[in-house]
Amino acid sequence: MRVPVVQHTGRRRSARRRRALWTGAEVLVTAGVVVLLLVVHQLWWTNRQARQGAEREVAALEREWGGGTPGRGRESDPAGAGAGAEAGEPPARGRAPAQPHVPAGPVPSHAYAILAVPRLNLRVPVAEGIGKPDVLNKGYAGHYPGTGQPGRAGNFALAGHRNTHGEPFRHLDRLGDGDRIVVETRSAVYTYAVDQTLPQTSARDTAVIRPVPRSLVHPGRGYRGPGYYITLTTCTPEYTSKYRLVVWGTLLSMRPR
Repeated sequence: MRVPVVQHTGRRRSARRRRALWTGAEVLVTAGVVVLLLVVHQLWWTNRQARQGAEREVAALEREWGGGTPGRGRESDPAGAGAGAEAGEPPARGRAPAQPHVPAGPVPSHAYAILAVPRLNLRVPVAEGIGKPDVLNKGYAGHYPGTGQPGRAGNFALAGHRNTHGEPFRHLDRLGDGDRIVVETRSAVYTYAVDQTLPQTSARDTAVIRPVPRSLVHPGRGYRGPGYYITLTTCTPEYTSKYRLVVWGTLLSMRPR
């Protein structure tokens, strides 16, 4: 009598394939959950944290200035030197106002001014430097070192995130001619008016933050003579850092606090 032989090889192969498929599906699901959590962290949590921190810093500066308490703002208010012009009267373009002794420059990474853009419902601290961990990722506007200070001749140039970490410059592209940009310091409030925008330029177009800002990539954009300028820059298109969006304005008025 012949005993039938059961072939298990095919069954084992099928079982291995099923296990491999199941393991692969688990890996894909896990990877998807991780990616989703990273997206949530970048697009929601970093914004929430940065905005709350920026709001607290604005409130702290306002309390400090209101009470006249010595602190970070006092030793880092070089903008006060521009308050020599009569309140409400912008200095004539190309002619510097009388300037008293200038205090020591801003302390790196410390907030020393407040940037307000009414059209964007924006109000954030301005800190010295454009480093990500200590300035931009906190939801602040960062002052380009070596550029001018508010209310003074030259170019007060700022950078800010467009996406994530508070994204203060998210809607910078909505600004147009005549929109107001207000910069507050311990000693004065400076009001600028937007009069030029550059929707896209190279990240290496550093001439846009020079004392007389002017694009080297788009030679027809910018200014031709000395003045009292403000420059706001951010990345473009959204969720990339390939190009830069630039908004320029000129000083309209200054008044003591």
